[in-house]
Amino acid sequence: MSVDIQSPSLCIGIVGTGAMGRGIAQIAAQAGIRVLMFDALHGAATNARETVVATLGKLAEKGKISSEALSAATAKLEVVRKLDELGSTQIVIEAIVENLDVKKTLFQQLEDIIDAECILATNTSSLSVTSIAAGCKRPERVCGFHFFNPVPLMKIVEVIDGLLTEPAVSAALLALGQRMGHTAVQARDTPGFIVNHAGRGYVTEALRILGEGICDFWEVDRIMREACGFRMGPFELLDLTGLDVSQPVMESIYNQYYQEPRYRPSALAAQRLAGGVLGRKTGRGFYTYTNGAAEPMPMPSVPVTKPSSVWISQTHPEWADALREVAAKAGVTVEQDPVPSDSCLCILTPLGIDATTSCVMQGLDPSRSVAIDCLFGIAADTPARRSLMTTPLTSAAMRDAAHALFAADGSVVSVMHDSAGFVAQRIVACVVNIGCDIAQQRVAAPADIDRAVTLGLAYPKGPLAFGDALGAKNVLDVLEAMQAFYGDPRYRPSPWLKRRALLGVSLLTEEN
Repeated sequence: MSVDIQSPSLCIGIVGTGAMGRGIAQIAAQAGIRVLMFDALHGAATNARETVVATLGKLAEKGKISSEALSAATAKLEVVRKLDELGSTQIVIEAIVENLDVKKTLFQQLEDIIDAECILATNTSSLSVTSIAAGCKRPERVCGFHFFNPVPLMKIVEVIDGLLTEPAVSAALLALGQRMGHTAVQARDTPGFIVNHAGRGYVTEALRILGEGICDFWEVDRIMREACGFRMGPFELLDLTGLDVSQPVMESIYNQYYQEPRYRPSALAAQRLAGGVLGRKTGRGFYTYTNGAAEPMPMPSVPVTKPSSVWISQTHPEWADALREVAAKAGVTVEQDPVPSDSCLCILTPLGIDATTSCVMQGLDPSRSVAIDCLFGIAADTPARRSLMTTPLTSAAMRDAAHALFAADGSVVSVMHDSAGFVAQRIVACVVNIGCDIAQQRVAAPADIDRAVTLGLAYPKGPLAFGDALGAKNVLDVLEAMQAFYGDPRYRPSPWLKRRALLGVSLLTEEN
C-alpha cells in the first residue's frame, strides 16, 4: 500500500456520519484533507456536514480558528449520495453501527468500488479488526482506526493491526492520525485494544469494593480524586458514561478474554442496568441528579477528642517516621516501647494487608487498632485526603480518636471497614497490573500504553508511570497480599510487573 498521507490532494471517505463520523470529518477537513461523507440514511450526511460547518463557525467566532481556516475546512467537506462515489478515495473510514456482520458487508461492498491501493479503516471500539477483515478479498489492507468521542477534543487515536494487516497500512494511518492533530498509537488486535482494555481495573475494582461493603461509593470517589489525583471517581465516571454503555463493554471484554478474572464485571452494575438506573441520562445512577447536577453526599463530622497517646507500627520505618511527625504536630504523645500500653491507640501501616491480619501478626488488641494508608503520602503537609481503616472490633471511641488525630492538620479523612488493601491501594494496583499485562502481551509499546491511557482516560499518570511513582515492588506487594487473602486469581501479578519489581527497573523498560 502506497498512500501519500502528506499529499495536498489526499481524499478520504467517511461512511457513517453520526457523532464519530462527524468528528473525524471535522479534524480531517481542518487538516486540509478532502472528505467525502456518506450515510445510508437519507439526508444524514447533509445534516452532518451542516453540523460540522456550524461547529467550525463557532470556533471561528471564539477566535480559535481564523476565518480563512473556516473557509478552507468548509470547502473540504463534500456529501456523496451513493457508495459508488467513494471510488476516488485513498482511504475509507467506516464509523457505522457496532455490528460485525454489518461492517463486514460494508467492506465487501467497498472492495468492488475502491482502488486496489485504497485502505479500509474501521473505527470499531470493541469488535475484532481481524474478524472484520476476514470477509474481505484483501484483508491485508484493513486496519483499525479507533477515535474517541468527542473526536476533536480527545486527541488520541488507536491504530490497530489485524492479524493480516500490512505494516504499510498501519504506518499510513499513524501518519494520518498525526496529520489530523492527534497522538496516534499502534496496537495489536486484542479485545479492548489499549484504552478500553486498560480501563478495566478502575471501575471493576471499585464495584467490587462497593460490593464488599468497604465504604460508600461517594467515599471511593473522594479517595480516588483527592488522594490519587484522578479527575473523576469511578462511580462518577460510570454515571457520566451510563451503565447502558459501560456494563456491556465490561461484559464483552470479560467474555472475549474467556472470563479472565482480572476483567470480571460486577453483579451490582448488572442489577442497576436491569433496573434502568443508568446515570446522568436517567437522572439517577449511583448519584441522584437535579437539573444535571449531582445531589451532595453526606460529609461526616470530624470528632474533637484526639487520643492521649499512640503506638505506631514499625513495619515500614519511613512511614512510622512520618506518622510520628503528624502525631507530634497534633500534640499527641507517641509511645516508644516495643509493646503498646494498655490504653493507647495502635496505628498500623499495612500494604495490601487488611487491618485484622496486620493486627494479629503484630499481637495487638484489635479493639484499639486502626490502619492508615501511607502509600499515597502521609506527611503532615502532603495529602488532601487520608484513608483510615478499622478492624471489625475497633471501638467507636478509638476510631473517632484516630479520625480526630489525622484530621488535626486540616486533612480530610475517609473512614472505611477492613479491606485487604485500602481503596486506593486496591484500585491503583489493579490499574497498574492490567497496564503491565498489556505490555507483557505486546499489545503496544509501554510508552504508547501510557500515552493512550492518559489521553483516552484522563488518568493523572499512565498505568506504568503510576506503578513507577508508587514503586513497582510496593504494587507487587499489594497484589500478592490481596491474592493471598482472597484466593482470587483476579489479583495475580503480571509477569511484566514481577520481573521489573525484582530487578528494580522502571515498568516502562522495554525488552531488547
